[in-house]
Amino acid sequence: MDRSQRREQLVAVGREVFAQRGYAATSIEELAARADVSKPVLYEHFGGKERLYAAVVDREMARVLERFTSALAAGGSPRALLERAALALLDYVEEDTDGFRVLSRDSPGSYSSLIGELARRVEHPLGEQFGARGHDPRLAELYSQALVGMVAQVGHWWLETRSPGKAEVAARLVDLAYNGLAHLDPDPALRHRDG
Repeated sequence: MDRSQRREQLVAVGREVFAQRGYAATSIEELAARADVSKPVLYEHFGGKERLYAAVVDREMARVLERFTSALAAGGSPRALLERAALALLDYVEEDTDGFRVLSRDSPGSYSSLIGELARRVEHPLGEQFGARGHDPRLAELYSQALVGMVAQVGHWWLETRSPGKAEVAARLVDLAYNGLAHLDPDPALRHRDG
């Protein structure tokens, strides 16, 4: 293998092992053995486990952001955008399970950064819809965080259950979000507060 092919192989092996065992339980010896290389080869390419892990996390974040951006780029109605966004994340969970495990299990800072970035990508189209419907578009930031957080949390749950099917999960998420957004109170207040 040339240098770039070896690097790709090490990232692929790292992704698999980190997903299976977690960062803390993975040793440099195991990574090298699974890649069928010596430890010095791994150190030569990444300098250690930490930098290999960072390369895996960076790659996975780019993958999920690309999926999400493509889903939103097609435009369309608010409901269509919600459907594509929910399916994009669930597709990632289904098709790139190891990557999702790496992002959501061992890298809480990276995962929260990812959720924040996904929410920022939803914020603009949501703000446009809010403005068109007479709601304060500045609230799009709050609602985009809520929507993306909801889908991400359900994706994490669905990773382990895989039931109901992906299309039904997406449909139910969109139903909850869309029907909730369609009936927003422009000036909500808590109705049941103690004290």
